[in-house]
Amino acid sequence: MKLNELTVSPGSTHRRKIVGRGPGSGNGKTAGRGEKGQKARSGASIKPWFEGGQNPLYKRIPSRGFNNARFTTRYSVVNVKDLDRFENGATVTPEMLKEAGLVKKELNGIKILGSGELTKKLTVKANLFTNSAINKIEKNGGKAEVI
Repeated sequence: MKLNELTVSPGSTHRRKIVGRGPGSGNGKTAGRGEKGQKARSGASIKPWFEGGQNPLYKRIPSRGFNNARFTTRYSVVNVKDLDRFENGATVTPEMLKEAGLVKKELNGIKILGSGELTKKLTVKANLFTNSAINKIEKNGGKAEVI
């Protein structure tokens, strides 16, 4: 077999469809595009994922993947007014806060917030303190110790 002897298989090639021409082609007037509508216009291209203005599939399915919120440090919070239940001069530790029911889970530690008033002298041991909490504890002669 030589290159000049190669032939095309019958039925493997087709004539190009001629659209928008005279009466013989059968594709005059609308040129096989139907009547009106977006797809009948010139230059029309609709993305394959477009769903006609309906909420698209990629917005309907639940989101998956990486989210940094899982790795944030979360603290159990206790207000200064809640520390007033302990005896005067006591040392308040995270274990005591759990026993008293002020903290259910320690999470990544305990943070003392400055909401309310404190009337007793206490030594408080926690992981974090707000400035207002430190001021209220020290105002009564107590100490705020960071663990």
